[in-house]
Amino acid sequence: MLAKETQLAVEKGEMLPLMEEFYTIQGEGYHTGTAAYFIRIGGCDVGCHWCDVKESWNAELHPPTHIGIIVDNAKKYAETVVVTGGEPLTWDMSQLTSQLKGAGLRVHIETSGAYSVSGSWDWFCLSPKKTKLPVDEAYEIANELKVIIYNKHDFIFAEEQAEKVNDDAILFLQPEWSKKEEITPLIVDYVMNNPKWRVSLQTHKYLNIP
Repeated sequence: MLAKETQLAVEKGEMLPLMEEFYTIQGEGYHTGTAAYFIRIGGCDVGCHWCDVKESWNAELHPPTHIGIIVDNAKKYAETVVVTGGEPLTWDMSQLTSQLKGAGLRVHIETSGAYSVSGSWDWFCLSPKKTKLPVDEAYEIANELKVIIYNKHDFIFAEEQAEKVNDDAILFLQPEWSKKEEITPLIVDYVMNNPKWRVSLQTHKYLNIP
């Protein structure tokens, strides 16, 4: 149980349940291959059965950390910061993004879009999940739509989501890692037949980096 003062700070976005932070190469989507500092925020109730960071789900396992500390760490390493989770929009991102931008950093987010959008983002990667669909604003501001393909039915879901995003959103299909041998050839064929889509791979896993 958090102290009342700490709980209030978390609710205001002055502190956030920080799971981990690390400097690496972006492995997925539009910015694949570029250096970025990742900030992984704990807490998620979207509940993807194939999630590869289930340890992020319980926010209580990750200590509330002052955003000033997070920003100070980030600006040592990179010009681009990626806020991910968990589901970062569980929390108010306004103060974190304001301070990151104040430090001269470009700020990206990877989100399911299931919660109200807070914060100011230079790049909004929307990765919708069937279990908890995005809010309307997430579709409206998405720079990138990244749909994870676990089975053939997910191609139908991907097209449904593509109908909802704004016309400028760049569309990606990404194989779920545990099914990559089976699913990747299906995605390749699908993209060749539907060239509005692009292929995204978890290249960081092939490179054996975070």
